[in-house]
Amino acid sequence: MPTIFFFGPRLDKEKKRELVRSFTEAASRLTGIDPAAFVVYLQETAPDQVGVGGQLLEDRQKPGSQ
Repeated sequence: MPTIFFFGPRLDKEKKRELVRSFTEAASRLTGIDPAAFVVYLQETAPDQVGVGGQLLEDRQKPGSQ
């Protein structure tokens, strides 16, 4: 059972559906594995829970920071 994990921002239901569909289609096409075998996990992650370049993403997103 191939598994895909996506950690990212909060998305509305339609975008989640599209993301799961797109990931599954691409992975199936590239691997030759039946799409029904794939499991996709979407993990919503707030900017204060992610670090990039030694800073919280929340801090990097503030105007004038980088």
